[in-house]
Amino acid sequence: MREKMFYHFEDEVLILNVLGTPSAKVDKIGKIRGDQLKIAIKAAAEDGKATDYMIKFLAKEFGVKKSDIELVFGLTSVNKQFKIFNPKKFPKVMQEYLDKEENR
Repeated sequence: MREKMFYHFEDEVLILNVLGTPSAKVDKIGKIRGDQLKIAIKAAAEDGKATDYMIKFLAKEFGVKKSDIELVFGLTSVNKQFKIFNPKKFPKVMQEYLDKEENR
């Protein structure tokens, strides 16, 4: 049986499960925790502002426009899911997983 992954693709759409950490010292993509990718951002968790900030951060990390990212769930939660349409690049931790999958 295949392990649970923090991401999957539906055609050209990346579905990404995130465990967010607001009010961090730096913006960074961390390690995989279960079926989520840990992402720390500097923005405070206040009225969905951290989620908006995270979308901007993810857009830069995946080489897409903010409008190419859709929040599926988790506006005010640390547990989030995003759809990223046609990602152009991948953060290092994700590229490592993609390379493993390709070599299977």
